Amino acid sequence: MRQEFREKFNRQPTDSEIAQVLEISLKEWQEIKLAFQNREPVSLDVKISNGGEGQTSLGELVPDINYRSFQLAQEDQIRLQQALGQLEEKTRNILEFVFLKDLTQRETAEQLGISVVTVSRRVKKGLEVLKSNMGKEIC
Repeated sequence: MRQEFREKFNRQPTDSEIAQVLEISLKEWQEIKLAFQNREPVSLDVKISNGGEGQTSLGELVPDINYRSFQLAQEDQIRLQQALGQLEEKTRNILEFVFLKDLTQRETAEQLGISVVTVSRRVKKGLEVLKSNMGKEIC
């Protein structure tokens, strides 16, 4: 069709002329053209201009959501370890038994030779201190 137009009018057809011949809207034609141009995959290593600051690869511009969430998890773990380090040793041990070793308060009391009430109080106190030290709520 383009070749016929070029031969007949001695020039390339405009987008609106092509759309008119195809009996579709100009917007539809432009979307078709764009889809055709983008039909081939592009490597993330392809170099592109970085707004006058040299060149960068396309992959460097794509954010890695998994890396960010991994980074946040590491930061949370560091903050938790620091906050645990500020607790009394007995309270820290009780929290480790209850939350890390997944023991019940009764099992923890038996392991440490203290009452269940003491375990309960230290868990409550320890969590309050952790919340305060970490600066945010722990559910």
